[in-house]
Amino acid sequence: MKHKYWMAIVLFMGIADTVWAQELGVVRATDFVLVDDQGRNRAELGMGPLRSMLRLLDENGKGRIMLAITRDGQGLYLHDENKICIGLEVDKDEGTLALFDKNGKPRIGLKVSKDLTGLDLYDDNGEVRIGLIVNKNGPMLGLRTCPELVDRQKSLSQIRQEGGKNV
Repeated sequence: MKHKYWMAIVLFMGIADTVWAQELGVVRATDFVLVDDQGRNRAELGMGPLRSMLRLLDENGKGRIMLAITRDGQGLYLHDENKICIGLEVDKDEGTLALFDKNGKPRIGLKVSKDLTGLDLYDDNGEVRIGLIVNKNGPMLGLRTCPELVDRQKSLSQIRQEGGKNV
């Protein structure tokens, strides 16, 4: 009888110690996986040698939102069921925002750095067709009519002087 009494005290102390530690808010691990009431993974928080990452998953286990921190910078990525739709990246020198089409190809890119601000528009094949850059020398517009041709860049003032023609 005394043995059961001591076992109950030891068990209670172990549970109380665990509850007390949780109330302090300290849990240490390298990876966490949150599951829903069906036991499906819905969120992952992990550490690795190259990055720290938080990923939110849908009910089918597909990653929909990812926040990552690497040695080079940070990124936020929004996905549909199969591919990335929006990517936002920031490092010490620049920030970029990319929008992707239903096939996962980039369609719009925006870049901001200490030296320039740029906007790129892509075709169905992921090739830059129009690029607008603003830097200390002023605005520049690049038009690319086909991949075989070399980009022709002109300042906006040159385009205005030529009547807006693609020359």
